[in-house]
Amino acid sequence: MSPWSGGRRVLVTVTGADTAGITARLTGVIAGSGAALLDIEQVVVQGQLILGLLVGVDDKPGSSEAVLKDLLFSAKTMGLDLQFKALESDEGDAEPGRAMFAVTTLGDAMDARGVHLISRVLAEHAGNIENIRRLSDGHLTSLEFIVSVPSAEDRIAALRAALMNAAAERDIDVALQRETFSRRAKRLVVMDMDSTLIQMEVIDELAAMHGVGDEVAEITRRAMGGELDYEQSLRKRVALLRGMEWERVARLARQLPITEGARDLLYVLRTLGYRTGVISGGFTFAAAALKEELGLDYAYANQLEVSEGRLTGRVLDPIITPQRKADLLDTIAQSERIALAQTIAVGDGANDLPMLGRAGLGIAFHAKPKLKAAADTAISKGGLDRILYLLGLRARDVAEVLRGAPHR
Repeated sequence: MSPWSGGRRVLVTVTGADTAGITARLTGVIAGSGAALLDIEQVVVQGQLILGLLVGVDDKPGSSEAVLKDLLFSAKTMGLDLQFKALESDEGDAEPGRAMFAVTTLGDAMDARGVHLISRVLAEHAGNIENIRRLSDGHLTSLEFIVSVPSAEDRIAALRAALMNAAAERDIDVALQRETFSRRAKRLVVMDMDSTLIQMEVIDELAAMHGVGDEVAEITRRAMGGELDYEQSLRKRVALLRGMEWERVARLARQLPITEGARDLLYVLRTLGYRTGVISGGFTFAAAALKEELGLDYAYANQLEVSEGRLTGRVLDPIITPQRKADLLDTIAQSERIALAQTIAVGDGANDLPMLGRAGLGIAFHAKPKLKAAADTAISKGGLDRILYLLGLRARDVAEVLRGAPHR
């Protein structure tokens, strides 16, 4: 059949119990009638089918009636309901000045109130929901909304802020990402180490072991909160470790508490062909141990100076400053020939802000308020594996990949 060249458009909606062969039979009716299939979308919810067919018919008298009559008869014989609506010439066309976005929600409070809150915010900001997809299995904890919104940057910024405020009301996390090729084609994920990939601040732990925990913890708190210059604060803290036995330091690398979900996340990413790395303001002895244990491709951190089996209290140049974190992300992406739009950076402190800002998607993970407010999105609860939802992966797809994971 030649391409449809004009005429009338009819939207056909079919609902009922899902069985094999429905789509084949109905599209066969359309093909046999000489009509054109202009669009199709289908979803099954708990065994119930919703099928939409946009049918193009010519303007000859009786042409639409014939195909619709045949579709209605076929639907009824299969126990389905069928409704149709003739569309105006421009009805249903994409509106100018709009863009497609994905809104991903995460959290145990994604119940009816949570969905109502998110959908209400979208409506208040002229967002039109085109598709809703459940990503989680079992309990409803993650949804993906594909929405059309006004494309002006100030409108998008206002929508993002409103979604974040609404999410805070329900204690859920929400991400707003442009629905482009790069969203589903990320290829590189880099993470901070301390309080992100592992559940501790290594320097605080070393300080506690060396008897200077209170002094170092206070400097760490102020540095992570953005109150102190990072490089100066690092040198001050390391100086307090002078004289500590290297063997005690190295022993800590064998006892690092890996964050919940990290192993699953990294196994899935490796299986999908992602490159992964840690870029840390912490120390190389810990980053190298994690690189080996978790199968990371890259590990960058600060090098402690050791002399005669003890720490000298100095850290070797170059220091992994906040800006250097961002530059290292850029370096890795260039070496792998990966566009920055296809990168993800994950961190928890103010020193991660430049790195998250440089990445295509910056994720604040269980983060300090300053970073959470500036990042593209935040994960406030749960493990690192929740990042997979932001890539559009469903829980059942992840579970299938993880069946072969050696750590399970």
